Amino acid sequence: MSKNYYYLIAGLPDISMDDSKPVCSMELFRKEYYPELTAEDRALTDLLWLEQDNRNLLALLADKGAEPDSEGLYTAEELREVIRMAREDEKWDARYPHYLRDFIRAYDAEETEKEMPSDLLSSYYYRHAMGADNEFVSRWFAFNLDMNNILSAMTARKHRLNVASVVVGDDEVAEALRTNSSRDFGLTGSFERLDTIQQIHDTANLVEREHRIDALRWSWLDDESFFDYFGIEKLFGFLVKNRIVERWARLDKEIGGGVLRSMITRMKDVNIPAEFRV
Repeated sequence: MSKNYYYLIAGLPDISMDDSKPVCSMELFRKEYYPELTAEDRALTDLLWLEQDNRNLLALLADKGAEPDSEGLYTAEELREVIRMAREDEKWDARYPHYLRDFIRAYDAEETEKEMPSDLLSSYYYRHAMGADNEFVSRWFAFNLDMNNILSAMTARKHRLNVASVVVGDDEVAEALRTNSSRDFGLTGSFERLDTIQQIHDTANLVEREHRIDALRWSWLDDESFFDYFGIEKLFGFLVKNRIVERWARLDKEIGGGVLRSMITRMKDVNIPAEFRV
């Protein structure tokens, strides 16, 4: 039976996509609140940090001397040890998920000549995450996989590229995207939010498009965890939302000036009627 975290969740601050900074740093959560979770629930939240480990692993495979900008669950030295164990076929350390070993072996076998390394790793990661022993968390990763695949398939079709080559994973949606040539890939009626994803895909401004993708994720979390008041589902959703805010706070610093300059340039190009000029 899953545990309820009454005091922890009741004490969480309100969070909004409009927040200018995360309400709780992910590092603080790992230090202060993570130990309060059951082992099973810690494993569920670990799935979020593994995304950074995936990026760090790719960097280390490309350059063994690389030093990742930030850590996921594992340090760079631990990931180097993971690479060594996989390559030397040593008995696997149960502290590390098996999909890392499987990917490294596929990478070394040059299976990435057929797929981009990041796409191949994503397929292994999503398969691992979707196997989580929690329906909400499993469906969260399935939703993200399907949404990303649909967006990729729409872009490939728009530019007359091979749709099958950009689709990751092997669930029903992925199979439909690879094989169905109809306008909606045969997904109308079987995949909710398909129209919303199409509208997002048609958004020309890339920053606005990314924001709408995160807004859709946010909406999914609100809808699917509505009746989960004090369980790990509510806490997991909070962590995902906090990471979204954290991501945009970082992106605002990186691209904010460029976006502002772009807006000013476009305004200069507009032919303003004389009566409205100052």
